[in-house]
Amino acid sequence: MNLEAILRKSFGLESFRIGQKETITSLISKQHTLTMLPTGTGKSLCYQFTGKLLDGSVIIISPLLSLMQDQVEQMKMKGEKNVIALNSFLTLNEKKHVLHTLHKYKFIFISPEMIVLPNVLFILRKMKIGLFVVDEAHCISQWGYDFRPDYQKLGEIRQKLNNPLTLALTATATDSIRKDIIQSLYLEEVNEIIYPVDRANITLKMKEISNANEKLPVLLNYIKQLKGQGIIYFSSKKVAEQVSSYLKERTEKRIMAYHGSMNQEDRILVQQQYLAGQLDIICATSAFGMGINKEDIRYIIHYHIPTKLESYLQEIGRAGRDGKQSVAILLYVSGDERIAYQLVESELSNELQIDQWKISLNQFSDYMQWLHANEHTIPNLFTETQWRVLRDFVKPDSKSIEEIHIELERFKRFRKVRIEEKKQKIQQLMDWISAKECRRKYIASYFEEVWISYETFCCDYCGFDLAFFAGDKEQPSATFSDMGWKEQLQEILGIKSR
Repeated sequence: MNLEAILRKSFGLESFRIGQKETITSLISKQHTLTMLPTGTGKSLCYQFTGKLLDGSVIIISPLLSLMQDQVEQMKMKGEKNVIALNSFLTLNEKKHVLHTLHKYKFIFISPEMIVLPNVLFILRKMKIGLFVVDEAHCISQWGYDFRPDYQKLGEIRQKLNNPLTLALTATATDSIRKDIIQSLYLEEVNEIIYPVDRANITLKMKEISNANEKLPVLLNYIKQLKGQGIIYFSSKKVAEQVSSYLKERTEKRIMAYHGSMNQEDRILVQQQYLAGQLDIICATSAFGMGINKEDIRYIIHYHIPTKLESYLQEIGRAGRDGKQSVAILLYVSGDERIAYQLVESELSNELQIDQWKISLNQFSDYMQWLHANEHTIPNLFTETQWRVLRDFVKPDSKSIEEIHIELERFKRFRKVRIEEKKQKIQQLMDWISAKECRRKYIASYFEEVWISYETFCCDYCGFDLAFFAGDKEQPSATFSDMGWKEQLQEILGIKSR
């Protein structure tokens, strides 16, 4: 089978990117496959291409509604008509129609929360499934950086669907997490196709700033210099809005904020404007970027540090997908990690919240009675994520109040272990920030990969010319602040490098 000929005819592409052909070959040989490819290398082609060669529908489990919609729209624009996203964006009538005609679709995007619904599963069990795809598969592992409890049900779902051929896709997963993915999906004899997470065309820079008051002026200076489109990442929605306004007032750049509290229409509008080149910069929380098919993003700046190295690599991986040189800059002021620790602490329900719920439950004979009387008060006790995770863990519907109390105590122990694991992730990121060595070397060690150092455009420690990203055609001589330590020492001693 001439895969390159099919690639040219069906996708208009001349050659495969790394890992794509190996993954497709593995799948058409009927091997369950776990593929880890760097961000921006076209993981979606692996199942789109394979789907055209296999009988039956392709089920794609996707973690975000916006990610599903983006991928569906992209496929439709390329001429694929038999594709649908089964999610809450559909009206009730649209959902009924889609479920009634689901067998007619070749590619079906669905969330893990939706596929576990009995009526949806009933329909899928009657269909021929050629390929079962788990996108962002690191969400399966409870030790993964973006754990989603509903992902852990996918192993049982696979069994109920008669164990279809399966592809698990991720961009950042350590060896232990990859083993957890395979075990959770109940897969046997899995072909693992693993490529390094490193993206050679993304230069890494950590800029340490002496105090918090200097952070905005430093950011403004970068924004004025850097050419092309970029994304600035924040941990706070409020700060994203404030900085967006600050930069718009002081530059001619077209800038908008993007975060989860915006209504759906506004988010879609900002996203489409950015994709169309009508905006230069997005000031965003991590909600922006998943599934964004934009190849020419030239820089990523982190105003706040992420909570883990994996998140950082995912986010900077949205730059330079056209293969051209791009830059990732992390701004750090001593104490910034406190925000990351606060985010980790608030992710899961704390002991005070749990004890308050226990007191409230004690006033009723069973959970359903409590729910009927208190459903409207749940947002006062927990965030949406906290409640979703806690409810999934406890499974209170059929339990007595006493049994729920036992599960809540077990959850407290789980939370403690989980928080410690998250704090360790923050510390590992802090070790990377403070490391006195090539930044790629630390990343390679973290993922147990081979370290590759680049002579030019590697990182701030090795030295590179930031002025190159200001748009000059020729690389000007390096400014002192952007040299590596060796170059700085040579400059001080007046030594010219050979």
